[in-house]
Amino acid sequence: GVPLSEGPQQSERAAARKAHVSANSAAAGFFSRQFQESPAAEFVREYVAGRGLDDRAQEQFQIGFAPDSWDALRVYMHELGYDDDDLINAGLARDRERGAYDVFRNRLMFPVFDRRGDIVGFGGRALGDDPAKYMNTPQTAAFDKGGVLYGLNLATESIRKAGSAVIVEGYMDALVAHQYDQPNV
Repeated sequence: GVPLSEGPQQSERAAARKAHVSANSAAAGFFSRQFQESPAAEFVREYVAGRGLDDRAQEQFQIGFAPDSWDALRVYMHELGYDDDDLINAGLARDRERGAYDVFRNRLMFPVFDRRGDIVGFGGRALGDDPAKYMNTPQTAAFDKGGVLYGLNLATESIRKAGSAVIVEGYMDALVAHQYDQPNV
């Protein structure tokens, strides 16, 4: 019966988290449409098929594609009403002297969900010769790389039923396990 109240810092953090989740959800929709519809993503679709991912797994994990552009996501997000500060704070853009630019370019995109199913960040696999093979969303009010496990939102119930969890290293490892009916991964 003790009333709990949020202090100003918790309220600010909750508001920032909500804003980041909103921006990430919109960005995930953009990346997903690019993956499914863009002629420029044909080689990405072939790559994913070659890795053995079926359509169900691609949809379930909302696989996407970040086009090889400095501002494709930024322009799209501006059309939805997000500004550069929103994108920078959510880890989707970086600031420079001449304006903000997209963080993720020419990458296979893996939305990262928290346990509740909110998109809190992204992992992006390079599709070209970028020396950074994988890039993740930086630390934000919504994303803490050390505090979220990829695929846990889909695995929680199966982990309870099985009484065990299997932890794997990569995004594709988790995806393939779920595809082959190993949902406690």
